Amino acid sequence: MPEPARAPEVRTTAGSVRGRMADGMAVFRGIPFAQPPVGPLHLAPPAPALPWEGVREAVAFGPTPPQSLGLGFGNGPEDAGDSDEWLTVNVWSPDPAATARLPVMVWIYGGAYLVGSAEGPTYDGAALARRGAVVVTFNHRVGAEGYGHFEGAVPNRALLDQIAALEWVRDNIAGFGGDPHRVTVFGESAGAGAIAALLAMPRAAGLFCRAVAQSVPGSVFSPALAADVGASVAAELGLPATLDALAPVAPKALRDAADAVLGGITGRAARWGLIAHAHLPFSPVADGEVLTGSPWEVLRDGRSRDVELMVGHNRDEAQLFTVMSGRSGRITREEADTTLSRFAPGAGGAAAYRAAHPDADPTTLQNLVMSDWLFRMPSLRLAEAHAAGGGTAYLYELAWPAPAFGGALGACHGLDVPLVFGNLLGGIAATLALGEEPPAEAWAVSDAMGRAWTAFAAHGDPGWAPCRTGERLTRVFAAEPHTVPYPQEASRRIWAEHDFSAMELCAEMDSVATP
Repeated sequence: MPEPARAPEVRTTAGSVRGRMADGMAVFRGIPFAQPPVGPLHLAPPAPALPWEGVREAVAFGPTPPQSLGLGFGNGPEDAGDSDEWLTVNVWSPDPAATARLPVMVWIYGGAYLVGSAEGPTYDGAALARRGAVVVTFNHRVGAEGYGHFEGAVPNRALLDQIAALEWVRDNIAGFGGDPHRVTVFGESAGAGAIAALLAMPRAAGLFCRAVAQSVPGSVFSPALAADVGASVAAELGLPATLDALAPVAPKALRDAADAVLGGITGRAARWGLIAHAHLPFSPVADGEVLTGSPWEVLRDGRSRDVELMVGHNRDEAQLFTVMSGRSGRITREEADTTLSRFAPGAGGAAAYRAAHPDADPTTLQNLVMSDWLFRMPSLRLAEAHAAGGGTAYLYELAWPAPAFGGALGACHGLDVPLVFGNLLGGIAATLALGEEPPAEAWAVSDAMGRAWTAFAAHGDPGWAPCRTGERLTRVFAAEPHTVPYPQEASRRIWAEHDFSAMELCAEMDSVATP
């Protein structure tokens, strides 16, 4: 019998780690990149991991950061055990030799800025790494821990966690076979929103040379709006919204207070506007220092023009939420009218949707405007802003429909994640009912997306022409992938004059104009 593969060991800046070989892949899990953000470090920026003696076993994922329990759908896992060592990285490498110099792909998870964990089958990096890349995933703080805006506390702690993880990659990834000069960040939903923010952040400069933003949300908060949300969270605890008052609070208690705010968020629409109607109490904050402004504005001015960007969305983003809530086909005309009046841009946006889709039923109209407001238009406009600022941007759309619920989900939000990772069994793929034996088309689309993502990470060319000002060629991932002018032209025209600036506190009106 052949001898079992020797467990791989790598020396990091904090100490040596020992992973495991699995199907020819070196896998390391749960390596600290920062100290536990608790006790005197609660609500503080990430601090470098403390060194250790000997060899640390890196075989289990680190514990999950505190998660919202209030979404009602898509909740992340509850906190794992009693450990507070949330800030850890995981690495998959097909060749952990220091001479390999493979491209590096660093994943940032989504979860509405409320939930998220690198653990589980969805984000397993083995299949993607077999295409010739070192894949890194990591945990970062979410919810009030990561995005709560409190007086005296550094803002955007979740983004600073991400920068700390990228600094760990810069300093250590060569020992795992990666090239620290060829780092690509990629992420979906809130993870894509974080990437948009990283592109605009001075502190992230030089930490990655390429970025893939999948389904970018358009919500960035002004300091006034974020502080008002923070004050509401603190009020649930009977405390002022200050670092001194909140730092001693247990993380789970802070999470529960934020969930109480989430549970009553629609009642705050007079002050918070669209984020209340969309149930989004947290987002990156354009505080002027950590994040200097709205990414769409900053990229248009040429920030990160040297970073190559691939950005896109799924054709039917919002159908996931409509179907999973049991509302598909049951939206009334009045409900659709209300949604259009709130979320369509400008005074004529609602009428423009009806004119562009004269035969659409209420459910279709609602799905269209919510897909556009949530993800499609922010993604398109991020590519346009980057190109206008002198950068290279590639556009894509996923149009292959999930087979779940008789096809009712369409090419819905989140479907791109298992397809890109090549993980079509378990995790999100199971939720989307790809089945115990996913259809051949699913594997073909997954292969096309995985090849494009890894080619982009390797040399900056995913296989189609970049987006140019006035020319928006888009790669459409369908049963037969093809490249066409941007396929959602009607929506593009409706949103052409909308400015994705930081969202502000509202006046006393419940139904407000677009942010």
